[in-house]
Amino acid sequence: MSQFEFISKCPEDTMGFSKRLGSMLQPGDVLALEGDLGAGKTTFTKGLAQGLGIMRNVNSPTFTIIKEYQGRMPLYHMDVYRVEDSFEDLGFDEYFEGNGVTVVEWAHLIEDQLPEELLTIYLYLGENGSRRLVLEPKGKRYEELCKEILA
Repeated sequence: MSQFEFISKCPEDTMGFSKRLGSMLQPGDVLALEGDLGAGKTTFTKGLAQGLGIMRNVNSPTFTIIKEYQGRMPLYHMDVYRVEDSFEDLGFDEYFEGNGVTVVEWAHLIEDQLPEELLTIYLYLGENGSRRLVLEPKGKRYEELCKEILA
């Protein structure tokens, strides 16, 4: 399995990277975000939303599980940290197979419900506010997307 890496020196770098990625996404794309609290998952999603043309403020859906935003296509922003049973049918597949882009924070908690092909992005805390983003594509579409964004 391929891995790609991007080093962000500040939140603006993270948002710029994710904004560029957002501009390349297509309906049905699924991104899984992993990282410790404070690693930048919501900052990443804010930039992604900008790349999708979303003008609203994006914040973490911690207590609602899913927030929807409308831009050039819908963004389904999920935070599954509080989902108690990964086997509970919450209709995630309807979002994964929908006409928008789905971003799932803490995706490993519902791993059994995720599609086979997706892009997992790990955000790691670095020194002096930096972040290391490791992109792990599953599927040809996501492999090509990673090559394009990091070219």
